[in-house]
Amino acid sequence: MLSLDDLLAPITSSVFHADYDDRKPLHIPAAPGAAKQTLLDWDRFNALLDQISIWTAQSLKVLYNGQRVPPPRYCHDAATGSGVANRPSPAKVKVLLAQGASLVLDEVQDLVPSIRALTPALGRAFAGQVSANLYCSFGGVQAFGTHFDLHHVFAFQCEGEKVWTLYSNRADAPTTFPIDNEETRAWLAAQRGPVMTQVHMRPGDVLYLPRGWYHDALATDGASLHVTYSITPADGRTVFDILKRLTQDDAAFRHFLRPAGSEILKAQLADLGRRLSAMAVSDVFADEIAMAQERLIAREPGYALPHRPTLTLYGLGQGPAPAVAGPAAVALDWALSQPRLALEDMIAQFDFVPEAELRAMIDAAVRTGALVRL
Repeated sequence: MLSLDDLLAPITSSVFHADYDDRKPLHIPAAPGAAKQTLLDWDRFNALLDQISIWTAQSLKVLYNGQRVPPPRYCHDAATGSGVANRPSPAKVKVLLAQGASLVLDEVQDLVPSIRALTPALGRAFAGQVSANLYCSFGGVQAFGTHFDLHHVFAFQCEGEKVWTLYSNRADAPTTFPIDNEETRAWLAAQRGPVMTQVHMRPGDVLYLPRGWYHDALATDGASLHVTYSITPADGRTVFDILKRLTQDDAAFRHFLRPAGSEILKAQLADLGRRLSAMAVSDVFADEIAMAQERLIAREPGYALPHRPTLTLYGLGQGPAPAVAGPAAVALDWALSQPRLALEDMIAQFDFVPEAELRAMIDAAVRTGALVRL
C-alpha cells in the first residue's frame, strides 16, 4: 500500500503540509521507475470500461469542447436479467470518441486496486473523504474550460501527456459551483486572472492543487489518461451541526428567547454565547469533531476469502474499567454494557473511532480485568 510519502517523493509530507497544503500548487515530476507510474495503464482502463453493467450516465460522462454531452446521446435501454437498464452504449460512446470527445469515469476508487491503495493514506492525511475519477482525453480537444474545484486535488498522469494551465487567482473557500452555462464560463474566464504557470504532465507526474485554484488542462498529441483524487475534509460548518446536537442537553438553549430589544434578551444571548464558547473548547466537543472526521475516512474492505473470518469474543470481568480518553471512551461504555461482545462487531459499529484505538481500548480493558477473553 502506498503512503503519502510515496506519493509526494522526493518532497516529504512534513514539507508538503508546511509549505503547500491548502496554500499553493505543487508539481512533482516522476523519478524513473517510480511506483506511481504503474497506477493505471490503457489495458486496465479498457478492461474497466468493458465492465458495461457497472456504468450509468452518472458514473460515466462524455464531454466535448468543455460541455457535457447529454446522456440520451450516448446511453440506451439495455435488456438485463433483472429488467431494462439505461446505461452507456459502447457503440455510441465510441462514435463520440472518434469525434474527439473525452471520457470521465466517476467514483472509481473502489474499482481499481492500484487506485484504492492510496485512498486510506490520503483520507488519514487530510481527515477527509476521498474519491477518484478517471479522465481520458485527446490532443487539442478540451474536456473542461477554466474552473476551480471544491476540494483538494491530486492529479496523476498515467498515460500520454497533458498541459495544465494554472492561473493567478483563487476562489475563496468555495463550497458550491455555479451552474454551467455560457454566462458562467465567461465569468470564470474573467475571474481567473493572468496565467501563473503551465505544467507539462508526463506519465508518473503528480500535480497538487488547493481548493479553489483556477485552472484548465489540454492533452497534447495523442491520448491522455489521468486519475484525480478529490479530498474533501469537514469544514467549519460542521461545528454548527455538532453544537445543535450538544445544546439539546442544556436547558438554557431550550428556553424561549425574550422579546427583541429588551435588556433581558441581551443578557440571555450573552449567556448563550458564553455557554457556546465553553462548549467549543471542551473535551466533549473535541471528541465530536474527531468522530465526525473519522466518519469521512474510508476503511480498507479487507476481504480474504476463501478464509472464513473468525470472531474474537469477550465477556465481562470483575475488574475496573480502564481510563480511556477520546472517542474510544464511547465504545468502552458500550462494551461494558454488553454481556458478551465480538471485537469485530464493535469495530464495524463504531466506524467513527479508529480501529487501532478500539483494539488498544479492548487490550486495556483486558489488562484491568474489566473484560475477559472467551
